[in-house]
Amino acid sequence: MESTALQVRMLGEFSIRQGRQEINDSDNRSRKVWLLLAYMIYCRNRNVSQEELIDLLWGSEERSSNPINALKTIFHRVRSMLDQLGDNAGHTLIVRRNGSYAWNPSVDFSFDVEEFESLCKSGEAAVDEEEKLSLCQKALELYAGDFLPKLSSEPWVIPVSTYFHNLYVRTVLSCVTMLETRRRLDEAVVLCRRAVEVEPYEEDLYRHLLRNLLDMDNQREAITVYQNMSDLMFSNFGIMPSDDIKALYREAVRSVNDRAVSLNLLQEQLQEPETGRGAMMCDYDFFKVIYHAQARAVARSGDAVHIGLLTVTGADGELSRRSLDCCMDNLQELVCSNLRKGDIASRCSVSQYILMLQQANYENSCMVMDRIVKAFCRQYPHSPAVLRYSVQPLEPNV
Repeated sequence: MESTALQVRMLGEFSIRQGRQEINDSDNRSRKVWLLLAYMIYCRNRNVSQEELIDLLWGSEERSSNPINALKTIFHRVRSMLDQLGDNAGHTLIVRRNGSYAWNPSVDFSFDVEEFESLCKSGEAAVDEEEKLSLCQKALELYAGDFLPKLSSEPWVIPVSTYFHNLYVRTVLSCVTMLETRRRLDEAVVLCRRAVEVEPYEEDLYRHLLRNLLDMDNQREAITVYQNMSDLMFSNFGIMPSDDIKALYREAVRSVNDRAVSLNLLQEQLQEPETGRGAMMCDYDFFKVIYHAQARAVARSGDAVHIGLLTVTGADGELSRRSLDCCMDNLQELVCSNLRKGDIASRCSVSQYILMLQQANYENSCMVMDRIVKAFCRQYPHSPAVLRYSVQPLEPNV
């Protein structure tokens, strides 16, 4: 083998480079080959018994009548793959010790996981702020993605991946705060954008991203970021962003028109882009605003307004996520087409729509809800979904 040190990467991909030669997990070799190699490298500081490796590779699967021979076969394939790095590399890198296997400790190599963790911890411990920032930035440059993404479902990979993922997010937040203190907002924005691709559900990252975009007078981009985040949170968890995130969004919306504008221009901006038939579908946040306004109006006018709630379940309990999403998309079209223009609807949870039925008494409101349910059953007779509804009067705000 060449004297050049091995370069091992497990963040974002699994690859091993020796000089100009490289192997990586983008090829179509057996998953067990890559799993065994990754485990041997990660456990490089100890001997690994045959029993442990057999359990790693086959777990509760039905095993061959001779699992030790099956293990030897996998090791043969691992060593053959490693031989692409240099003559006899496979036997040099993985050695036998007293019936166990071990990664050769005398081979010099760099490991991105190890370097990333070391830089993060050094950054946390540094007293000097400039040194802390520099170390954190170097660490983040190494994080090309989560630990062994193609083996992410393996039991031993899950806790390791979670640890490094959380360490990455913590380091990003620390680094962003230091960049903000130095008013290096463009760098903070770039870092936040990269981080939300790795962790798309961390509100703290969006909070920093939105605040920095607003401070850079990029309100329109802040609005886009919020809308994408809100859609993601709602579609996956059925939740809305926190109040402080919403406050940043409202700040962005208020400041889009940064100059005085005419009433005609405002009317053009307020004009509904597509005036279709049926009810208006809106985000739940806006539904709440309309609800509050309507509650005030009802207290003065005495008009009848009812609220209907449509809930989707499965015949025997919960639906699969795929079936539920399909049902909710289909139901949205039926809700809009079976209501009047003055009615308002919103998806208020993963499995529910809330409707505001204008100038409709209780009996008529129940008829409307029943019509939607029957239309769904008629149009999708083989759907596994079951629709239920309830109706209550809108309580006036007195």
